[in-house]
Amino acid sequence: MQIGEVIRKYRKKQDMTQEEMAGCLGVTAPAVNKWENGNSMPDIMLLAPIARLLGITVDELLSFREELTREEINGLVNELNDRLKKGSYGEVFSWAKKIMEEYPNCEWLIWQMAVVLDAQRMFSKIPVAEQYEDYLCDCYIRVLSSNDEQLRRKAADSLFSLYARKEQWEKAEAYLAYFPSDSPERKRKQAYLYSKTGRMQEAYKAYEEILFSGCQMASMVLHSMHMLAIEEKNWEKAQYYVEKEKQMAVLFEMGEYTFVSAGLELAIAMQDADAVIAIMEQTLGAVETVAEWMDSPLYEHMAFKRPGEKFAVELKKKLVENFREEESFGFLREDKRYQELIK
Repeated sequence: MQIGEVIRKYRKKQDMTQEEMAGCLGVTAPAVNKWENGNSMPDIMLLAPIARLLGITVDELLSFREELTREEINGLVNELNDRLKKGSYGEVFSWAKKIMEEYPNCEWLIWQMAVVLDAQRMFSKIPVAEQYEDYLCDCYIRVLSSNDEQLRRKAADSLFSLYARKEQWEKAEAYLAYFPSDSPERKRKQAYLYSKTGRMQEAYKAYEEILFSGCQMASMVLHSMHMLAIEEKNWEKAQYYVEKEKQMAVLFEMGEYTFVSAGLELAIAMQDADAVIAIMEQTLGAVETVAEWMDSPLYEHMAFKRPGEKFAVELKKKLVENFREEESFGFLREDKRYQELIK
C-alpha cells in the first residue's frame, strides 16, 4: 500500500476531511489530495505529525509492516473482488501482484489473492496465459513452506485442484502428502484420482471406507447427543436423537440389530418398563443379524473379518448378563417378562 493510500485509509477511519487534516498540519487541502492520489509525497518533516494525527506509527504510514491483520487482508481481498467485477483481468492481476509484492511475508494474503485470481481465470474463461498460471502456482508453492499447518494444507489443496483440472494426475497426487494420512479429505481426493486413472475397484473401496468411517462417527456423535439430552432429562430431545440413530442405521444399512437396540438408555432413564422389555426382546432376537451390514452393497469392496460361529451365542450371553445389572434394570426385578428374559 502506497503512502497516499495509507493516509486516505486512516484519515477516513478518523472521520476527517482533507480540509481538516490540512488545517491540523498547516498545509493546503490540495496538498493532501495530491498525497492521497499519489501525485506527490509529504515532506519528510511531516511524516511524524501525519502519523500522530492518524493514530498510527511512522512504520505503518510507510507500510514497512510485513504482516497485515485479518481485517486488512479481508479488505484487500474484497477490493480485489470488486476490481475484478469492473476492470480487465490483466489490469487487476497486475494490481494484485503489486499488493502481494508489498507484503511478501503475508502468506494468508498471498494465498487468498491467488485463489480469487485463479477462480476468476477459470470461471470467466480467461485465456490460460503462462504469465498468470505460473505466477499463481508460484504463490501456492511459496505458501507450502508456511509454519501454519492449516495454510500449508490450503495451498496443497489449491495445487491439487489446479493440476487435477489440467488432468496432470501424478502432479496432483504429489500434493496429497500435505494432508494427514487418515484425513477423510485426503482419502476422498485419492479416490477421485483412482477413478480418473482407471483404478475403479480402488476408487470404490476408498469411497466405501470414507462412507463407513463417516457413518461410525456420525452414529457415535448422535448417541453422545442422545446421552446429553438424557442427562438433562429432556426426553423429547433424546427421543429425537434416537430416531436419527435409527434412520442412520437404515440409511447406511447397519442391520436390524443396530436399529432395534437404539434407545435402550432412554427407555431405562424414563423407567418405561414396556419400552425396555420390548427393546431387550428385539435386541436378543436380532443377535444373528449383528454383522449383516458386511453384506451390504455399500461396502462390497471392503474386506471385513467375519465373526465366528459362536459369536452370536456369546453375544446373547453377554447381553443377558448386562441386562441383569441392578443399577440400570433393578426397577424391573418384579416384572415377570424381565425375569423370563434374564433366565
